[in-house]
Amino acid sequence: MPPPRPLPSVLLAALVPVAAWLVLRPLLAPAPPLPALHTSAGFAVFALLSALWLIPALAPTFLAANLKGRDLLKVDGTPIPESLGLVCAGIYILLLIVFIPFSFSNAIIDGRTDSLHHELSPYLSSLLSLLLATMLGFLDDLFDIRWRHKIPIPLIASIPLLMVYHAEQGATAIVVPIPLRPLLGRLLELGPLYYVWMAMLSTFTTNSINILAGCNGVEAGQALIIALSIVFNDLLYLPWPFALKLPMHLLGLDGEVNVGGWGAGMSYGSEQLVERHLLSLYFMLPLIGVIIGFMYHNWYPARVFPGDTLCYVTGMAFAVVGIHAHFTKTLLLFFIPQLINFALSAPQLFGLVPCPRHRLPRFEADEGLLYPSTAILKGPAPLLIRILAKVGLTRLSPVDKTALAARAKAAKGSKSQGELEGDTEMTNLTLLNLLLLRLGPMSEPTLVRVLMAVQVAGSVLGFVVRYGLAGLVYDGDRR
Repeated sequence: MPPPRPLPSVLLAALVPVAAWLVLRPLLAPAPPLPALHTSAGFAVFALLSALWLIPALAPTFLAANLKGRDLLKVDGTPIPESLGLVCAGIYILLLIVFIPFSFSNAIIDGRTDSLHHELSPYLSSLLSLLLATMLGFLDDLFDIRWRHKIPIPLIASIPLLMVYHAEQGATAIVVPIPLRPLLGRLLELGPLYYVWMAMLSTFTTNSINILAGCNGVEAGQALIIALSIVFNDLLYLPWPFALKLPMHLLGLDGEVNVGGWGAGMSYGSEQLVERHLLSLYFMLPLIGVIIGFMYHNWYPARVFPGDTLCYVTGMAFAVVGIHAHFTKTLLLFFIPQLINFALSAPQLFGLVPCPRHRLPRFEADEGLLYPSTAILKGPAPLLIRILAKVGLTRLSPVDKTALAARAKAAKGSKSQGELEGDTEMTNLTLLNLLLLRLGPMSEPTLVRVLMAVQVAGSVLGFVVRYGLAGLVYDGDRR
């Protein structure tokens, strides 16, 4: 096990009073306008502190339980503790449970007990889905389930979410684009198909992060950028105070004119929209804290691995807020790199061509660089693969048996004899391999930074589409 990364003691000591102040501030007069949001921000800081401290403290325990792995992109074969996403999930869910009294304090104080269960139901069903995702993700870590079998697993975790959505009589209609309204009307009622859509969304958000993995910091990095994008989108819908002082003395007049008040944000006075996006923030802020704390230990060179548990929990958290806050289409716009990676990976995931257990890039120890990894085709390349090669999304080449055997030997026999048989070699269909194919070999940390830049660019494009281009075919609330 590599030595743990030193903790920033001064920063940790400085953040403790900040977190305590944010949590306790709503209890002091005058109370802030959005008191629970202050508490959630404080819990996010506590999540960061807990992850920074608990992950290195518990890593030896995971190693002793044989939850370990070898970094396939390093020369050193030192075992590294794996499945530390379980610690992150534990911190995250525990803080969400402790946060319940703060979130619904107004309803409790005002005596609105009749409506309290309606407000609690989405929150508690989301917690149950997160707990199920944690359990299923950890089982995946233990039993190493194959891709074609693990893809439908998140459907189980989404059942509580969908049942409460149905019990609360959630909307199942979508807004129709303007060009299609003469045929379909303004709203199209999907009925049961809407629940199929939500189930597929939870499956995609959970697995898409897991599929785009393999390098130090990749899983946590993409989850962090998506979570930050959701938070920024939520903040657009909250009412924010503004104040403006007009210096009248510049006009030769006495005194000042104060202009101020509350801006309604993009909710335009809708209390329901504000509540939905506040619920989203309550789930996203602690998640961001946990992810940042984990990334500190998972960044290159990684001291711990997340396992599938972290991917399951973060993906389910995104599905939860997208469904309950009713912005599933906007949510998908923040998954543009994951959508590209899933579409690119589909021929391998669904068995059209061979899919190796690990499709992460190939590491050349002599150069310290990563190259696109390959799979061996045992017959002629299918038409779809030849088309992908023509447009530069993969590369086909004759198999060099000698070079391939040497690479397999250098990788300590990670390729079986069956995987070495065939006539054509193609680069594996993942976004990481595509970046290496188009941009050339690069080091692991450089590749991760490039992917994070792609993720940020995808979120920027998502905002442009959502709040710019969508106005050409939608009007009003088009989520």
